Amino acid sequence: MTEASMTNDRPIPQEAFNWYDEYAHGIIDRREFFSRLGGLVALGFTMTTLTAALLPNYAQAEQVSFNDPDIVGRYRTFPSPKGYGEGRGYYVEPTNKTGKLPVVLVIHENRGLNPYIEDVARRLAKAGFIAFAPDALYSLGGYPGNDDQGRTMQSSLDKVKVEEDFIAAANYLKASERSNGKLGAVGFCFGGYIVNMLAATLGGDLNAGVPFYGTPAEKSLRKKIKAPLVLQFASEDQRVNATWPEYEQDLKQANVDYVAHIYSNTQHGFHNDSTGRYSEKEADLAWNRTLELFNKTLV
Repeated sequence: MTEASMTNDRPIPQEAFNWYDEYAHGIIDRREFFSRLGGLVALGFTMTTLTAALLPNYAQAEQVSFNDPDIVGRYRTFPSPKGYGEGRGYYVEPTNKTGKLPVVLVIHENRGLNPYIEDVARRLAKAGFIAFAPDALYSLGGYPGNDDQGRTMQSSLDKVKVEEDFIAAANYLKASERSNGKLGAVGFCFGGYIVNMLAATLGGDLNAGVPFYGTPAEKSLRKKIKAPLVLQFASEDQRVNATWPEYEQDLKQANVDYVAHIYSNTQHGFHNDSTGRYSEKEADLAWNRTLELFNKTLV
């Protein structure tokens, strides 16, 4: 458990993390979320400690600087005729490699292209991949600079059009000028769902997928999955984990090459280093497993 998850040597109750998950996914609103936290304040926790453990601080989420000399990043638009017409994403490539390279689509949570996801794209470029992180909020002006507004904006979008935007982004990236034709995808929370959806929709056109705490695609589509998958789960994530047993049976029936990892004593979002839910050891292990799959299947 991280230091931010403790106060006066007392662990923050699991209920608080469950409430945040409900809040982050629109099950309860902001007022209800903070009302419930207020009950913990009455038990001796401070609101500052609680929010530090639950809410993001993106100043902490830069592992690779945007001006690192080994990479170069810029924003690129792509056509999405079945989605919102045009999309935009953060495109990052290594500066110390020439020729064709494997490409990886990076998919954000349910709040738009925030600084943490941009940093994940830079980490992939630093590891030798071309990374592209689309912003589902581009049609609304892009990520607004805070997660609350971004979450509200994303929930207002048409789900089918958003999915079509990511399908278009995947196809655009795979066919881009420096792509070696091998496409991977990694995503977190909502992005984990999108990875599962892309695997079920693109079939053999997706060469590897890594969904972090993502729910599966619609059941009727799962038989189309061809890409090898590394599925990353947090142990204390009841909402997502409840979907796994059935999904695993469908993967087995489809003869998918997959491995699932459930990381002990971790919360939904444990890879996100901008919050107190971050578990460094488990996040590093999950990331190394991600890179291992991409190096094995895309290079």
